[in-house]
Amino acid sequence: MTLPLKKHCGYHAGHPWYYLLGGDIPKPRQILNLVRLGDYRGYAEADIKAADNKSEPKRSAELRKFQKKFLADLKQDLEIYREVVRELRKEREHNPPREPFRCCNDVHTAMSLKFSHLINDFAHLVYLDELLSRQGDLFDF
Repeated sequence: MTLPLKKHCGYHAGHPWYYLLGGDIPKPRQILNLVRLGDYRGYAEADIKAADNKSEPKRSAELRKFQKKFLADLKQDLEIYREVVRELRKEREHNPPREPFRCCNDVHTAMSLKFSHLINDFAHLVYLDELLSRQGDLFDF
């Protein structure tokens, strides 16, 4: 997997310390753009590839089923991501990071996890869009 992740103090947005040390909060569109620039296909790449190898109409039906599932996941993860972003902003306002840094708070861990969930959601959907945009051969045997 390669994604062009920006770093802050040696950490990228998938790591809790990125947020503890004041790294920028990525917007969902920025996360989507990262996915589009990289070659990561998400944790379900092998399952999606297996569905893509089926003959039509099973191929398209299974790919659309995956697409529906990952769109629902994305909607849920975006909702939670926005909540966690609000919590992080409050945390930064009331408790700015101070040295020495010993450990991060739950909100920093939650941000890194939700960032990773969005990376996977977007990666799956981008991959599925690519696969669905090309029509399978109706005479595959």
